[in-house]
Amino acid sequence: MPSIHQLEYLVAVDREKHFGRAAEDCHVSQPSLSTQIQKLEDELGVVIFDRSKKPIKATEVGKEVIEQAKLILKEHKKLDYIAGLGSGIPKGEFELAVIPTLAPYLIPIFLGHFAEKYPEVKLKINEYKTEDIIKKLINDEIDAALLVTPLGDDRIIERHLFFEPFYAYLSEDHPLFKRKILTEFDLEEHQMWLLEEGHCFREQVLKVCSMEKKGGVFPNIEFASGNLETLKNLVKKNTGYTLLPELALMDMTDKEIKTHIKKFKKPAPTREVSIVHSRSFLKESIITAIEQSILDTLPKRIRSLKRQDIEVVDIY
Repeated sequence: MPSIHQLEYLVAVDREKHFGRAAEDCHVSQPSLSTQIQKLEDELGVVIFDRSKKPIKATEVGKEVIEQAKLILKEHKKLDYIAGLGSGIPKGEFELAVIPTLAPYLIPIFLGHFAEKYPEVKLKINEYKTEDIIKKLINDEIDAALLVTPLGDDRIIERHLFFEPFYAYLSEDHPLFKRKILTEFDLEEHQMWLLEEGHCFREQVLKVCSMEKKGGVFPNIEFASGNLETLKNLVKKNTGYTLLPELALMDMTDKEIKTHIKKFKKPAPTREVSIVHSRSFLKESIITAIEQSILDTLPKRIRSLKRQDIEVVDIY
């Protein structure tokens, strides 16, 4: 029978489409990984990978073997967790993904609290875009994720955490600077700094403004960032505006908020933040612990936000 290590190597090669990268990912030498996969093919009597293709491609029968290997590994991962359920204490390894527009603001809020309260959980956190997170959830490469919902994907369960309103961050010379309250109709396309494509926050911002991105702040410059802090600094030191989620305001001084931040008229455009996992999820106690830790440490004004004061902006 194939060993668990052989199945892990098999899935890694399928994922990376390259023996060298798969070996690096599995922390073994390439010759060792290649030998184990060859032994597996010999034992099963099939060719799993067409090595003449670049990148490496699974054969038709290989695809079936790989899918079965994924199922076996998925069930194998449950054993340690099931063994620890008797203690009633969240414990074990847990991989959490977070979108880049949420990670720098939410993770620092709850991480220390979680680490102190649940010392037996080995939590690994990585940043990915929403599209990549969904793929990793479905492929069982991560346990759960913090991202913006609704996703509209029946394969994924969403557990609502909180609503987070948007604010406009304007340069001091912007025509809207003198307004006390803004509406989405006040926003002009050619004055906006945007995140690069692939970020759900970009799509939400474009929906708020009811427009498609065509121009830019400067007619001879096209720039899209993967970081909201970069956009904020572009506005502060140049001109134009961008939109920010409320948690991005937490570390701003009162002076910066007074100088650059403008609220939207109620119901304010808002994103819904949830913790999500695939339907085959098992680690219920850990996800509940993460959920509770976030809710315990969120600013009170966000925890108490009512739906009647907001307009949830979908990412589609």
